[in-house]
Amino acid sequence: MIHFSRQSLAQELVAALKGQTVFGDAHNGLFLAAPRRTGKSTFLQADLKPALEAAGAVVAYVDLWADPRRDPGALIADAIARALAPRLGVVSRAAKAAGLDSVTIAGALKIDVSKIGRMDGVTLPDALRALHEAARAPVALIVDEAQHALTSEAGEATMSALKSARDQLNRPGEVNLMLVMSGSDRDKLLRLVNTNGAPFYGSQISRMPSLGRDFIDHVSRLITAQRPDLAPVDAALLLQAFDSFGHRPQFFMEALGQALSPLSGLQGVRFEQAVLQAAKERQDADEAQMESEYLALRPLEQAVLWRLLAQGSRFRPYDGEALRFYRDQVTGRVTPQMVQRALESLRERNPALVWKSARGEYAVDDAAMHRWYEQRAREERWPPVDPQGPLAMYDDEATAPDDKNAA
Repeated sequence: MIHFSRQSLAQELVAALKGQTVFGDAHNGLFLAAPRRTGKSTFLQADLKPALEAAGAVVAYVDLWADPRRDPGALIADAIARALAPRLGVVSRAAKAAGLDSVTIAGALKIDVSKIGRMDGVTLPDALRALHEAARAPVALIVDEAQHALTSEAGEATMSALKSARDQLNRPGEVNLMLVMSGSDRDKLLRLVNTNGAPFYGSQISRMPSLGRDFIDHVSRLITAQRPDLAPVDAALLLQAFDSFGHRPQFFMEALGQALSPLSGLQGVRFEQAVLQAAKERQDADEAQMESEYLALRPLEQAVLWRLLAQGSRFRPYDGEALRFYRDQVTGRVTPQMVQRALESLRERNPALVWKSARGEYAVDDAAMHRWYEQRAREERWPPVDPQGPLAMYDDEATAPDDKNAA
């Protein structure tokens, strides 16, 4: 997999994080949203992190999806601890050699040397301040898939602690803590900024620019250099294919590799056309998978997911209007308890179809399902219909006439 460097974008974001743009707010936190598999994490690690380091910042990076079983708060704490430990190592050894139990950083922060690299003895703002003072440099914390922090109370507390650290370390004209929060779902990331109780209330979500013509031109030059016999490359057709792949470089490069392989068996067809056909097949397969998952649900689960897709961030699962909507879609009565069971079932599927925050807010787990729903709704092809017809059975949790929980 090739890496297409976006250094100019990285430099622009570094300037914004340092507060060097006149009207920008990134120095209070940069929130970037981009769909899954579009190169967001690669950009953060391969472009933005080195650019921040070149600008003199100490960078800690953490991906909250790296270990979904661990609490997001612990993952963030570990990332800060890893960045802190090497800078306190010499001081720690000197303190131990002198028989001291603790060491003072910059005359202010006292840290138990037996707990250096662990967060159980140091608050998050204190640890970030220690990292800043030990390194004598600004600190940048990059939290990838930051919306995952909202799935636990500890994760929410961690986000609030980061906001507190920002307020303590930054002053007008002096940015000592730069926060970068990224997410693959803008609706989920919004929950960090859009309510009075949100940790970063008032901040703005920015859509990370997708790879586009520059990326395709770069790929075209590589193809021409390795396969002069294929020149000139039809970059416009490759860009059309890339668009159809949803700007996802992994899938695009896989299709390109197959089309350029000597084992491809292409005869009388240009490789660009083969890549475009592969993009269409991928798109059809993705839509077929989502339709299959939807049709496999029980009637009430379908109704709840439909409501969530239609309402987005306005979704209220148990209000009167929602209950009336569910009852219009299923046979039999529907109670809030049944809706709750349906939501839990949607969350427990593998892969999960519904995401839930620690505050009880719900969202579709994969934002691509929103695009699928909106396209079908525009084409008046919603809801999906099983070609074999509905099953001749009741939903045992929602539609059975003798359900004891029915209201």
